[in-house]
Amino acid sequence: MKVLLLKDPKDKDSGPDPYIKELGLYGFEATLIPVLSFEFISLESLFEKLSHPECYGGLVFTSPRALEAIKICLKENSNNDAWSKSLKQRWNTKPAYVVGKATASLVEEIGLTPQGENSGNAEKLAEYICSREKPNSSAFLFPCGALKREVLPTVLREKGIPLESLTVYQTTQHTDLQESLSSYFSQQGIPASIVFFSPSGVKFCLQHIQKLSGDFINHIKFAAIESPTPQDLAAGIQKTLQLQNCCLSK
Repeated sequence: MKVLLLKDPKDKDSGPDPYIKELGLYGFEATLIPVLSFEFISLESLFEKLSHPECYGGLVFTSPRALEAIKICLKENSNNDAWSKSLKQRWNTKPAYVVGKATASLVEEIGLTPQGENSGNAEKLAEYICSREKPNSSAFLFPCGALKREVLPTVLREKGIPLESLTVYQTTQHTDLQESLSSYFSQQGIPASIVFFSPSGVKFCLQHIQKLSGDFINHIKFAAIESPTPQDLAAGIQKTLQLQNCCLSK
């Protein structure tokens, strides 16, 4: 059975995409279609803030894109020894809270130690942070996207934990999205399941999918990431489709 994943592929240098690999173990034929494009902004301001860890209680990341912004920022300032051993050591005395293993992996790539990666979503991460931090501490630096949800900032604010948000990327629709979706449906037909990885993915894709699938849309099982691991997704899709097939056979 075919599964359509509405997400960017993993970097080629890091091997096969883990979602395609894991779904393959369950017998699914998975295809990736990139949905989003990103524009990175405010990198000079980000570099300035990263240069002063003494001003912050730690870091908070809820998106791999925020780490991409940091990597670009540090690369652009590499001639100034931007991410010196001393600076990393100073940040490593403070927590770096993250959502998900992908974000945690990128945090490790820049030499920091992630915490809270098993939280699963921003709300649970906020609860995790509140269980470990005291009110009225130094602000946490939160590099984020323009479309960030307000769950985490709201929860932390209510608990008296200051958060300094900095928008470092903007999200737009991928230029090839409509063409890629049309090509997929014309060549491979209706997938058994379609997986969304972000609210923006739903916004940009759902209308096109409805047009392309027509009356067959009711045969598609839609999924959204809650526990953000390939294993959780593959097991969840298999369970749902098995239940559907069981009901149809009765």
